[in-house]
Amino acid sequence: MYKNSGTRPGVVLAAAAVAQFVVALDMSVVNVGLPAIRSALGFTPLGLSWVVHVYALAFGGALLLGGRACDLYGRRRMFVAGLAVFGLCSLAGGLAQTPWQLIAARAGQGLGAAATAPAALAMLTTAFPEGPRRVRALGVWSAVNAAGGALGVLAGGVLTEYAGWRWVMLVNLPVVALALALVPAGVPAGRPPERRERLDVPGAVLATGGVGLLVLGVVRTEALGWGSPVTWATLAVAVALLAGFARTEARSSAPLLRPGLLLSRWISGANILVFLAAAGQFAAFYFVSLYMQQVLGMGAAATGVAFLPFSAGLVAGTVVAIRITAAHSPRASLVPGALLAAAGLAWFSRIGPDGGFLTDVLGPSLVTSVGAGLVLAPVAAAATTGVARDEAGMASGLLNSSRQLGGCVGLAVLATVAAHRTGADTGAAALNEGYALALAVSAGLFVLAAAVAVWVLPRGRTAALRPRSPAPADDRTEGVPS
Repeated sequence: MYKNSGTRPGVVLAAAAVAQFVVALDMSVVNVGLPAIRSALGFTPLGLSWVVHVYALAFGGALLLGGRACDLYGRRRMFVAGLAVFGLCSLAGGLAQTPWQLIAARAGQGLGAAATAPAALAMLTTAFPEGPRRVRALGVWSAVNAAGGALGVLAGGVLTEYAGWRWVMLVNLPVVALALALVPAGVPAGRPPERRERLDVPGAVLATGGVGLLVLGVVRTEALGWGSPVTWATLAVAVALLAGFARTEARSSAPLLRPGLLLSRWISGANILVFLAAAGQFAAFYFVSLYMQQVLGMGAAATGVAFLPFSAGLVAGTVVAIRITAAHSPRASLVPGALLAAAGLAWFSRIGPDGGFLTDVLGPSLVTSVGAGLVLAPVAAAATTGVARDEAGMASGLLNSSRQLGGCVGLAVLATVAAHRTGADTGAAALNEGYALALAVSAGLFVLAAAVAVWVLPRGRTAALRPRSPAPADDRTEGVPS
């Protein structure tokens, strides 16, 4: 690992964790305030959906580009720039007076997050050597990321109900300011790359366009449906662009995503696993929130408070996962964690229209969240195992892309499953049946994630959990388990 006298790993961890918290928070905090936003700014029902969709589109589409830019132009530089854009667009969104102003601000937030998230993870993997210290650091980062998403529901409900919808945007500003204040205290500027490479512009265009259209096609199924010609045309163009991206990267001397990186069983397996886990976890947040509000009749603030046990379980699961992973391997935590999360979601699928928080939500929330914590903490360690320093941003962008795509695709598919079961009936009993079915399918996704961990990830203790000497500059794959 490159030594820098200005590096303070604890400060790097704090800055990365705070930044990841606000990025995760923003993915859920706005959702609860959507009805108030519609009334205040005069959104149409279709236009209102873009407040959520444009963030996912910009964030997911630009993650690979943001990750590679970190490697080429400096992680701290991209971290600061991304946070600054995110903060300024949060301010613009909080002050928006028309629908287009808010949608533009949300797009800017997504682009800022696409630079910040991979930079934060890349800073951690270069500040902490492979081994127990990195496992602990990535565990904290993962716990904060998960807690940000869960607490966003609470913050959104409380802020919307007691302070007004604008604060679901403005709440980001003090968090961004804290993360930026930590940078000069110990986040190193880093060294320039040993050889100056130009950004892979064709790859960047194809990747951003392909992933962006994939996200767009999936999220628009809520309005258009899966049978719409527009949906299938959008997805077909996305697949064509991604196929072109794969061909371009195979021929490029300085690719945005080096194909050889995916030959590592740790990296490929971890990205498949996080895709499945994100699909299941996002669905749990979404459908349990709807169940509490639309079936049990709970208010926005009460629903947010009801997610606190979920956040506590994520933290508890992460603490246990750090110990297991440091002593054994990521797989030792991933398999039981995925199965435990599946059991919790299967329990959730037994919700009833006459249920209550104590009987239908609290127990499965704790089981699901502890299992998710056992999964989310070690998956970042697995996805960065054996990665060379000059490709840390590349691997980080790939992991964040897999997480974002998993959440978008999984939620869109499961929303369709729930809607098909519910039909035209909007009564509590019909809605309950749809939500229960979607949660049961989510349980199956975690079972599939456990199978991936068993069959793809290597067995036993790995080189990633023991400190090793850096790989030679001309051998980027040394130390990567096959």
